[in-house]
Amino acid sequence: MTTKLTFACELEPGPLAALFAQSVVVDHLLALEATVSLGLLDLSAERAAVVRHLNEAGVPLVAWLLLPKDQGYWFHAGNVAQAAACYAAFTGWTAEHSLRWAGIGFDIEPDYEEMGLLFEGAFGRLLPRILGRLANGYAVHRAEAAYAALAGRARADGYRVEVYQFPFIADERLAGSSLLRRAFQLVNVPADLEVWMLYSNFLQDLGSGILWSYGRESTATSPSLKRGIGVGSTGGGVELPGGPPPLSWEQFSRDLRLARRWSDEVFCFSLEGCVQHGYLARLLDFDWQAPIEPPFEQAGRVDVVRRLAQGCLWAGSRPLLLAGAAAAVVWLVSKRK
Repeated sequence: MTTKLTFACELEPGPLAALFAQSVVVDHLLALEATVSLGLLDLSAERAAVVRHLNEAGVPLVAWLLLPKDQGYWFHAGNVAQAAACYAAFTGWTAEHSLRWAGIGFDIEPDYEEMGLLFEGAFGRLLPRILGRLANGYAVHRAEAAYAALAGRARADGYRVEVYQFPFIADERLAGSSLLRRAFQLVNVPADLEVWMLYSNFLQDLGSGILWSYGRESTATSPSLKRGIGVGSTGGGVELPGGPPPLSWEQFSRDLRLARRWSDEVFCFSLEGCVQHGYLARLLDFDWQAPIEPPFEQAGRVDVVRRLAQGCLWAGSRPLLLAGAAAAVVWLVSKRK
């Protein structure tokens, strides 16, 4: 099967224009038959000019919708109204500048400010927010219904809908839980393609194990859903405190081959990082079939953690059952005395 490559690009208008002013970048994308998921940090005339340039060159584009950072930046249960307004503004901007898109990308992540707190380890500041959300189980379900309607609107407008998700959503689904979604405002969104962001450099030694463990499950498909695997990061994107260094070529090429074992849709973060480090050019003659040692040991350790996490998620979503079990244990112990 042919590998379908998509490169995420998340740049302000000036650096974006400079990146695509390099004709070699466009030439390489065309040679790779690659798609660009373009982060819409703004809806400016300058960005529209770059989009028109890529339209004319024949580079397929996905509109990766983003919000201002003070509105959360990524989409989540707490900013669904802003996400709907963002899509409406996007369609108006697209029509005004006669732009063409192959799809729409919804990036589902925690709030930008809260992601910064997580990276800083400031859990004490996050805990009151999380506890408040856990007590309100309906908020996520209402948001998911609204996002489903928004995805349906995009599909009715003729776009393929892509959703970029943290892989931990898979564990919550297997556990039949909503704990993670309530705690971090994550949402399930119906999509034509769901990309699991398996960025190995965020977990260092276990990174390849994460990719292999979750990658095995990305092969699960339905008539209406396909799954892709996101690899990275090669640098670029928003800066968060304590972020990891970009992948070396050896790490990046390993992750590409691991991802390709499980999906023909491979999403690379980011294009600007690949260009900066010379990776884009090296992909022109990349050997996808080169032998690679599967990370069985690392994946086994990840599997153990995942099973424990799924058990905790299952139990945490059933407090009445746990309370009943605890009461039964207390009763049995009291009877034996």
